[in-house]
Amino acid sequence: MTRSKKELRTCENGHQYYKSSSCPVCPVCEKNRVPTQDFLAKLSAPARRALENAGIDTLHKLAGYSENDLLKLHGFGPGSLPKLREALKEKELSFTKD
Repeated sequence: MTRSKKELRTCENGHQYYKSSSCPVCPVCEKNRVPTQDFLAKLSAPARRALENAGIDTLHKLAGYSENDLLKLHGFGPGSLPKLREALKEKELSFTKD
């Protein structure tokens, strides 16, 4: 198995980092923008970005989606669903049914 060579990149904020994948996300910027309080803080970075890119930034918006809808989002996997179910349950909300 051949490993891709890591290349030095610079993000638009001037951070330099090495990456071997085609993912354009700067790890320094990503670390600085992690939420600390809301339901998004409980998710992995790819799952959080998937929701943010879909415009899902509140629990009320999240409740308008089914679990299958979320699983279709790029970067969102089944491991995030239990965390979101619990966050919704705390506010007496739930996912829509398919």
